[in-house]
Amino acid sequence: MTSGSPVVRAELARAAQEEVEHLAWTGRRIAELGGRVSLLNPLWYGGALAIGLLAGAAGDRWNLGFLAETERQVGAHLDSHLQRLPAGDRKSREIVAQMRSDELSHAATAVRLGARELPSPVGLAMRAAARVMTTLAYRL
Repeated sequence: MTSGSPVVRAELARAAQEEVEHLAWTGRRIAELGGRVSLLNPLWYGGALAIGLLAGAAGDRWNLGFLAETERQVGAHLDSHLQRLPAGDRKSREIVAQMRSDELSHAATAVRLGARELPSPVGLAMRAAARVMTTLAYRL
């Protein structure tokens, strides 16, 4: 929404479509398993949009840096799910593995497009915020 570069906009639109697919996959799988998504999901989506707009306002290179760091952290989070998922739950494992691959691809694309490396305190703050969010989402 904030990028002036047609190339960056196209790549981010492609990645956004994959994120929509991830939500659909996980939503279906959660329903199949008799679970439910977090009641806080609307807050997470709104917050992600606001943070994305702020990062975008800082310029494409910083926005891409934020995207790359986010996707690397999501990849690590998905690794932890793969370690905990039962070996026999092939369907969930396939979904999570594909999502992980897509997320790491998004990070690599951001770097290829010129992402700036974020200062380490920003990455640490992002990890701390993610821990709080996942803890809350698990309970609510």
